[in-house]
Amino acid sequence: MSYKLLTCDTSIGPRVGVLIGDRVFSAEKLSGNPAYQTMLGVLEDWQAADAFFAAKAEDGAGEESKPLSDVRILAPILYPGQIWAAGANYQDHIGEMEDSEYAAVNAKTVAGGRAWHFAKSSRGAIVGHGSLNPLPYYSQKVDWEIELAVVIGRPAYRVSAEDALDYVAGYTIANDLSARDFVAREGIDPASPFRYDWLSHKGFQGACPMGPFIVPARSIADPQNLDLKLWIGDELMQDSNTKHMIFSIAEQIEEISARITMYPGDVILTGTPSGVGMGRNRWLQTGEQLRLSIQDIGELRHGFC
Repeated sequence: MSYKLLTCDTSIGPRVGVLIGDRVFSAEKLSGNPAYQTMLGVLEDWQAADAFFAAKAEDGAGEESKPLSDVRILAPILYPGQIWAAGANYQDHIGEMEDSEYAAVNAKTVAGGRAWHFAKSSRGAIVGHGSLNPLPYYSQKVDWEIELAVVIGRPAYRVSAEDALDYVAGYTIANDLSARDFVAREGIDPASPFRYDWLSHKGFQGACPMGPFIVPARSIADPQNLDLKLWIGDELMQDSNTKHMIFSIAEQIEEISARITMYPGDVILTGTPSGVGMGRNRWLQTGEQLRLSIQDIGELRHGFC
């Protein structure tokens, strides 16, 4: 039997839970390690923690637990150190954006082409499973983007693509919300690097719903072959597979770590396929509920109030 990790809201504050079957165990009590109260504490000791919880899942974790239905789930990592988000990493998404002002290109088709990423806000942007949050007050065109999120479990600097997946602790689901009417500042020369407003566009309060679980890398046979789907209400908007990424997860880790050390608890959002609102002039509204599903990980639900 395998396990998943989650962060639970408890009477004494957020705590890490270990989901085995449909029961949630306290990571701290199960291990006897107080550092495992937080997800960052678990991830900073990832190799030992992963081996321990995998053995418990296989051999039996005891009886002190709660059913998952009785647990209020928070975002799995409340305070990630860094969130890196890949842009234009699915060809069909590039295609649906080609008639917009913000058309992109397949970077692999450019001589010396490399994956590119932007930084997304961390603590203020992260919201969890089941959350209801307001849309940004200044935007009328908030869009959705389902993405496979990669959680780093070892310090990674100048890592090769061949070794990159050894640095992954696990995977979760993220929604890279985007305020499309605040991509660029009006009146600024299109050639100016100061034209683009990444904070308003991608980094606003609540801009990164994430969860509900972190599934250990050991439980994902091939992260480059996972179905992903997003619904608004009962309407299916996105339906694709991670095999269609332009730059693989390993290539993305190589690119980011070539410039900066990635630490346990850092997260990479690996890009989104077609089906976003920009291509159909359809925007998120107060009262709507979203479901995001990635094969072998679970289903993230959140909405807007």
